[in-house]
Amino acid sequence: MTRNVVISGAGTGIGLATARMFADHGDRVLLLGRRADVLREARVPGALTYAADVADVASLRGVTRFVADEMGAVDVLIHSAGGSGQLEPRQEREDPLEAVADDWTTAFRLNTLTAVLLTEALRSRLAEPGGRVLFLSSIAAYRGSGRGAYAAAKAALHPYAHALARELGPHGITVNVVAPGYVEDTAFFGDTMDDARRERLVAETLDKRPGTPGDVAATLHWLASPAAAHITSQIIQVNGGAERGH
Repeated sequence: MTRNVVISGAGTGIGLATARMFADHGDRVLLLGRRADVLREARVPGALTYAADVADVASLRGVTRFVADEMGAVDVLIHSAGGSGQLEPRQEREDPLEAVADDWTTAFRLNTLTAVLLTEALRSRLAEPGGRVLFLSSIAAYRGSGRGAYAAAKAALHPYAHALARELGPHGITVNVVAPGYVEDTAFFGDTMDDARRERLVAETLDKRPGTPGDVAATLHWLASPAAAHITSQIIQVNGGAERGH
């Protein structure tokens, strides 16, 4: 049966790989992202596209209307929007405290607010029963590695997902989080990745290889399947064993 799948941050990286996987399995996919040109070039068979900043309430109202008109119910909602913030426009600050405030505000807007607002905007359209809500966290949420603001923003998704799972569970809707480790072939690191850093991150894994967007997409696809109907309020790590437990 064809499902309606909404994916934020779907123009590149993990979001794009996930969109292609669902489309390849016959689902109808809506690609959300801030850049219309990137969405148009995504090449996902049969996909709908809508350019919007899902951290902006006014933009989200347009998303909500579009989903209502074009899709109706949402079977799978996947939050892939986010980032370290290093690709965002920066304002030079003489006051270091203002610079810290900028960094943390940006991190939570990109990684937490995008997910929370889009979820709440489409909450009434989630299929009952059988709906799936999937968040993308990070290994950084466990380690506090990289930028502290990014790690904290991703970690904030965990209690939100647990609370949402409790609220939506009686309606037959599951809510889970996928936390990837180091993933290549994305724009996440910009120009900050060098050979030494890459070697260190790969060496931390047990299978001695970097993750790929396809690794994460496959996990998301399985969590959205009927086989995972009794799995909810979980955080699934996809990192080759670089971080374990919890």
